[in-house]
Amino acid sequence: MVADLAWLFILLPLLSFLVCVFVTRPYPRLSGYVTIAAVGATFLLALVAFWSVGNLPPDRILESSLQWVVIGGSVLKVGLIIDSLTAVMLLVVTLVSFLIQIYSQGYMAGDPGYSRYYAFMSLFTASMLGLVLANNLLLVFIFWELVGLCSYLLIGFWYQRPAAAAAAKKAFLITRLGDLGFLAALLVAFNATGNLDIRHLIDLAETKQLAGATLTAVALGLFSGAVGKSAQFPLHVWLPDAMEGPTPVSALIHAATMVAAGVYLVGRTLPLFLAAPDVLVLVAVIGGLTAFMAATMGLVMTDIKRVLAYSTISQLGYMMMGLGVGGLVAGIFHLFNHAFFKALLFLAAGSIIHSVGTQDLREMGGLRRYMPVTFLTMLAGALSLAGLPPFSGFWSKDEILLDALRFGGVGQTLYVLGLLTAFLTAFYTFRLVFLAFGGHYRGPAAAGHGHDHGHGAPHESPAVMTIPLIVLAIPSVLSGFLAFGGLFGPFGEFLISRLSWHPHYEPGLDPTTMGLSAAASLLGIFGAYAVYGAGWVSPEVFTSTFRPLHSLLVNRYYMDHLYNWIARRIVLGVAGLLDWVDRYGVDGVVNAVAELAVMAAGSLRLLQRGWVQFYALMVTVGIILLVAAFGFFGDIIAFLRG
Repeated sequence: MVADLAWLFILLPLLSFLVCVFVTRPYPRLSGYVTIAAVGATFLLALVAFWSVGNLPPDRILESSLQWVVIGGSVLKVGLIIDSLTAVMLLVVTLVSFLIQIYSQGYMAGDPGYSRYYAFMSLFTASMLGLVLANNLLLVFIFWELVGLCSYLLIGFWYQRPAAAAAAKKAFLITRLGDLGFLAALLVAFNATGNLDIRHLIDLAETKQLAGATLTAVALGLFSGAVGKSAQFPLHVWLPDAMEGPTPVSALIHAATMVAAGVYLVGRTLPLFLAAPDVLVLVAVIGGLTAFMAATMGLVMTDIKRVLAYSTISQLGYMMMGLGVGGLVAGIFHLFNHAFFKALLFLAAGSIIHSVGTQDLREMGGLRRYMPVTFLTMLAGALSLAGLPPFSGFWSKDEILLDALRFGGVGQTLYVLGLLTAFLTAFYTFRLVFLAFGGHYRGPAAAGHGHDHGHGAPHESPAVMTIPLIVLAIPSVLSGFLAFGGLFGPFGEFLISRLSWHPHYEPGLDPTTMGLSAAASLLGIFGAYAVYGAGWVSPEVFTSTFRPLHSLLVNRYYMDHLYNWIARRIVLGVAGLLDWVDRYGVDGVVNAVAELAVMAAGSLRLLQRGWVQFYALMVTVGIILLVAAFGFFGDIIAFLRG
């Protein structure tokens, strides 16, 4: 019964999209209510699905499939699956999206594109839910591309701004690079097996029927798609620019939808990576490198949303690192916790922007006196992001570090890199907190918000915006304790007990890792306080002392410069060369043949004068020439025969 109702997860927000486009577009507030009702209904369905999965016997899942097409002897089926991983993701996506839709009623109030905004958000939610539920890689890919389309529409929502339009195109094009790998993986997998059902591919990999170079190619292709969607190095450059969209969009993209899709894909197909150990190590290394690099860039950003954007890239790297060392539970648990505290942080940032009319941290300060609810809720999210016990981020981060240590080999290096990243994360997170809420207000006395609506001096946001913050603060503080027990047992045991495969999982705590992790977080918070809170050390000391390093970080390791150089010099250079070949090679030959034909026709037309006497003369001359030719060649032929 629940499996058959799974299609409602997609149909309800899709229906909301259609209603917003064709019915309620002239009535903006009604569009918001329709979207909230549809997403709220999917959240209730998610609770039902979670309860149903929790009451299933171990190793049981819910699935609904139908035959789509027959290609030769291969039958392609598509359908939806609800297991423990799906149930967790459904809760995350629907709850976060539901709260963001409510929050948006305050943040987007008065925007001329209000109905369009809610239509896009409905489609975005439907696409992500379809991606999470799909049991077939082709269906995953279809919803994967819809997620990319929706991100393009929402990042460029204020398309009148050149920066927003450019950011939308950048996100779309960069993620397409990864998607090419995903598409290649589908083609290789179908060519090798005649099937794209995820459970079937996992069975083939576990029984070695799908192995060797073919399996490696499939795993690399899937990871390529994940690198693009989840903003992993070197395709991470699109995510900071995606901040040009409305802040609730940033919250949804960063917390529960687009960027989580890549991590989910790797988690869903993890047995394929486990059967291709070289690719698994690559996942871990790319994740660890991304986590560290993004954390260093977060140290120097002055835009509040960009700081959070780099923190998202870094935390996604943490998740990939966890999956890459074989820690399915750790990686997904961090995704689960991160969704709540990152949504909270972005919505709190939106509350600040709504109040003071700027995203520049240097023009904030002292806001804790004006915005106490925003301050306290953002502090809860910051403590969780920093990984300070007992907040939720600490427990999942600690599991990832422990799995890296157990992995051995490169895992030990990643363990150290993870601890350094924990220190940097705590530092830049509380740098943001002290700059925004500490000291005295440094901004203008009167400010407007993102839509140029003046709101006067800093003030607390309305209840429609602060209530979602309070709700999200609860799991940001407490969700980590699900590691020890919940409605259906500890998070890890629930996750592994109702999958179609049996991941390796070692529950337990390591006091040394916990101590080092907590110490790294505390040291980072203290460092941020010393520089940006108490002012014991001026930031300019670090800027001047490490000027080359500071320049490197401000310019984001010159990755954007590199991509721009490649685009201008190589891509456009090759395009120019091909254009020359097309113009003067291909077209040149065709045009030359045409010109020769015209010249020949021009010469022959001189014989067509329209004089009957001339034609009679030419006929006579022709007959004489023919008779002479026959006589001449006849004599030669007779001579040769004789």
